[in-house]
Amino acid sequence: MFQGAITALVTPFRNGALDEDALRRHVRWQIEQGIDGLVPVGTTGETPTLSEAEHKRVIEITVEEVNGRVPVIAGAGSNNPIEAVEYSRFAKEAGADAALHVAGYYNKPNQRGLYEHFRYVHDHTELPIIVYNIPPRAVVGLDVATLAKVAELPRVVGVKDATGDLTRPIRERALISKPFSFLSGDDVTSVAYNVGGGVGCISVTSNVAPKQVAQLQRLCIEGDYQAAAALQDKLFALHSALFLEPNPAGAKYALSLLGMCSEDCRLPMVPLLDENRAAIRLAMQNLELI
Repeated sequence: MFQGAITALVTPFRNGALDEDALRRHVRWQIEQGIDGLVPVGTTGETPTLSEAEHKRVIEITVEEVNGRVPVIAGAGSNNPIEAVEYSRFAKEAGADAALHVAGYYNKPNQRGLYEHFRYVHDHTELPIIVYNIPPRAVVGLDVATLAKVAELPRVVGVKDATGDLTRPIRERALISKPFSFLSGDDVTSVAYNVGGGVGCISVTSNVAPKQVAQLQRLCIEGDYQAAAALQDKLFALHSALFLEPNPAGAKYALSLLGMCSEDCRLPMVPLLDENRAAIRLAMQNLELI
């Protein structure tokens, strides 16, 4: 089972190109800080603006640097199931441990269409699949009953839940009887999600504060939700500041303050406003990250 603090990695750029050295440095630092897993080329990795070659190269570099120390869940999602299959097959060849798959954006399928998308990807690939349920970005999302049906596919092993509905893990666990990784996709509500039966978080904030986010998730796994909530209170200002503008502009600016990579994003992501830079810097100073 995938569990704990799993970082949704940024994709570092320099002068408009993939910064391979910065990516390697970032992956090594994440592991040194105690992170439990990594997700390259997800939403935070700016996949809509990566070329196919860049997408595959990011997976290769991440797997190389991890070298088996933590699980790598490679982003392979697409609203085109044929493309999703291609990325998933490449991720397996590269050595990833699982693939993260989203569906529905722009196409706007109904629940039957969502199920058939995941069934097609499942039947034409070999990696374990984490379903990414994020209606705020994809416009459509999997209903509880649909996710339970998708979970009947043997290699569908978990969900990244970014629905914002904290009853989801409770209702889904009632219908899914096999071992299943219920992972939050929202840093701010991850402790509450875990109380409802979750086992971890695919986190944006852990790009910047991996040690603290890993500690928070370990406290949840140990059942010490009071201590986890206290730590979440301390992290709240950073969680909030990183999302004052569309992700990953905030995370990349924060990483630039740590000397990990440049703050460069690709259009349509734009540089942060000065007041939002100040908010991120203050939150990091209060946590003694800088």
